[in-house]
Amino acid sequence: MTLKILHRPPSVGDTERPVPRWATRLAYALPVLLLPSCLWRLPFALHFTMGQEAQKGSLPAYWLSIPYVLGLSVLTEVIAILTIGLVRGWGEVAPAWIPVIGGRRVRPMAAVVPAVLGGLVLTLLFTAVPIGGGRHLGLFGVIESIEYANGAWKVLATVCVTPIAAWGPITIVLAIAYYRRRTAAAG
Repeated sequence: MTLKILHRPPSVGDTERPVPRWATRLAYALPVLLLPSCLWRLPFALHFTMGQEAQKGSLPAYWLSIPYVLGLSVLTEVIAILTIGLVRGWGEVAPAWIPVIGGRRVRPMAAVVPAVLGGLVLTLLFTAVPIGGGRHLGLFGVIESIEYANGAWKVLATVCVTPIAAWGPITIVLAIAYYRRRTAAAG
């Protein structure tokens, strides 16, 4: 018995034009890529600090509530799953169950503009941008400024949270591929 089926990407025969294999794989990999950061965040809902030391002059880690942490993790995964629409037919024709627009073709720019803008915002949020004085804006500046009980906690945080930096660039790349595919002249 062979497991060749595991090597095939999901079917995307429901699109108007063929989707590049790399784009399909990237879109389906994105929710899995973000999952470690979502799972790493969950213990904070139960006031477990994941080895973080309280910072002077900052809010203690226990201010995070269950709805906030769970909501943030779910929202992250939902948005990542929506990115799959850039490689599937439901990103070209709105599903029939959606009120008002169901069954209508999605204009390419109606998907590209939010995806690119979202990708830019995510890139700014989750990458380190030097702002002077040894400080950084973005997630990695925050990771570096947090003190941990020991190096193992910092390594765990870095390993779990670092992949989220790819979210914005991946979204932008998928949006550009979607735009090119949707606006290409019929061959």
